[in-house]
Amino acid sequence: MIRGFIDFNTLDSKQSFTSTTLESGVTLPGLRLEIDADKVRSFARGQQAVIIIGDPRVRDASLAQRIKQDGWIAALPSLCDAPDTFLKQVSGRFAFLWMDLAKGRLGLASDRFNTNGFCYAQEGSRLSFADRANAVPALNRELDKQAIFDYLYFHVIPAPGTIFENILRLEPGSRLVADRRHVDASPWWRAHFEEPADADFEACASNFRQLIKNAVERDLDGSRVGAFLSGGTDSSTVVGMLSQSGSPVTAYSIGFEAEGYDEMEFARIAAKHFGVKHQPYYITSDDLANHIPAVAASYDQPFGNSSVLPAYMCAKLAHDDGLTRMFAGDGGDELFGGNSRYAKQRIFGLYEKVPGLIKGALLEPALMQTPLGKLPLMRKAASYIEQARTPLPDRTAKYNLIYHLGIDNVFPSSFLSGIDPEAPLKLQRRVWQDVNAHALVNRMLGFDWRFTLADNDLPKVIGATRLAGVDAVFPLLDDDLLDFSLKLPPEYKLKGMQLRWFFKEALHGFLPQEIITKKKQGFGLPFGHWVLKHQGLLKLARESLAVLTEKNILRKDFVDELFTTHLPAFPGYYGEMVWISMMFGQWLHACQPSSTPSQNQI
Repeated sequence: MIRGFIDFNTLDSKQSFTSTTLESGVTLPGLRLEIDADKVRSFARGQQAVIIIGDPRVRDASLAQRIKQDGWIAALPSLCDAPDTFLKQVSGRFAFLWMDLAKGRLGLASDRFNTNGFCYAQEGSRLSFADRANAVPALNRELDKQAIFDYLYFHVIPAPGTIFENILRLEPGSRLVADRRHVDASPWWRAHFEEPADADFEACASNFRQLIKNAVERDLDGSRVGAFLSGGTDSSTVVGMLSQSGSPVTAYSIGFEAEGYDEMEFARIAAKHFGVKHQPYYITSDDLANHIPAVAASYDQPFGNSSVLPAYMCAKLAHDDGLTRMFAGDGGDELFGGNSRYAKQRIFGLYEKVPGLIKGALLEPALMQTPLGKLPLMRKAASYIEQARTPLPDRTAKYNLIYHLGIDNVFPSSFLSGIDPEAPLKLQRRVWQDVNAHALVNRMLGFDWRFTLADNDLPKVIGATRLAGVDAVFPLLDDDLLDFSLKLPPEYKLKGMQLRWFFKEALHGFLPQEIITKKKQGFGLPFGHWVLKHQGLLKLARESLAVLTEKNILRKDFVDELFTTHLPAFPGYYGEMVWISMMFGQWLHACQPSSTPSQNQI
């Protein structure tokens, strides 16, 4: 953990750091810093210092040579004086904290996908910071009602928000620079999709395979490693590359005794094809009941991705086998067009090509304004038009769980007082507008880099592996591979309705054919079905949601109906609402036991 504060009014600009490292931290007038974390390095010289989390790689050859010769102290002047320029020369997973006492300035930076980052709070002349939201030493820390609403919308709390009022999280690829006069949080990196019309397939495929190989081998040292293996394209690709590396590899897979959720068959196919040791494990209801409290409490704020439990069980198996590193396949779908919603949204995009006269004078009046649209055969056409004429990302809000349930049915009126129900969509619109792309598929990819990867899937894997005591590695998010994906033609990612066309074509002959043609599943969890059959799990869920009704966050009649009517009728659908609420209740119970509601804060 890294945490501390700087008070610009009491900071002495004439003081200096007395050591070349900060070790466990430093205390000076107007500055306090505590360091208690692995893989953290600190360097100081005179009045400047830097703390580095993770393993940044320097792309600029001249700067890399200076750092190789003199250590990271050589980077202090450029980082302190021109942080945006410096950060563009760095790749990999990292976070930086830097200080310049003479200028009375402090800076924070996160990597492109926020796999390492900082949270902060500004209170007058004091800026508090930490690498976890619940560790920021803010003078005032209350739960934020808007963040609670956002959590139940997204199932996570996306940056820049946190569960705490006035405590913010750096956004992906962003930095903060603060001094006595102002606090400026801005992006240092914005993805730019080049979108060529065509490319040399053979050259691209050869380069692609080499880039994956390089990314995998970059994090190997010859020791034994583990890998998540769902049986999907991404995890199978990573396991395949690991199998050719010379390092001993064990692939870990989670199965479920539930129809429609289990893809262990494909994991076995991949493991056999690549000749790696395979450790399958069938997760049970008892596993969930035993581990949910610890997993929920391990996060710095509520986290509701239900596949975190399978990820944790995989990582725990690897740890128990003596491994310290787990390779994950996250990122392939979002870099190369693998999610089914990309094809679905392209279908809606076709409506934009229909001439306006036909839409306005014929289709929409006939299907949307007359009884014709209510006929069985016409109802789907009317629904298609209604969705197609709603622009992205607003269209995705139509599918949102709490909007579908009805926010007045879910939340007490006292909770909704002061809440902006449109706030999640406003954030989505802002991120959508910031994506620097023209092709629809690339705009969706850039959007998902934020909400699917940085705010959801990566915290899932990082949090699960951290709790298990192993490190996560994401070779498919290597910056060189990321830059390569930005230069591919849009049609290479979504060719007609064919998802990740280039990825699969480039790996023909490497991946088993069954893996290439299978439908995507992942580590989905049959929680809704299990909670109806397992008394311990049902008791845990009911007690967790009772925490939310007692704190006036959820309506008691809604929760009662959820368990007695909705969940038994549609366990797959309503089980998700129970899950995200349960994880929030468990987090509150463990981390905020004394929280009580008030008009603006909880």
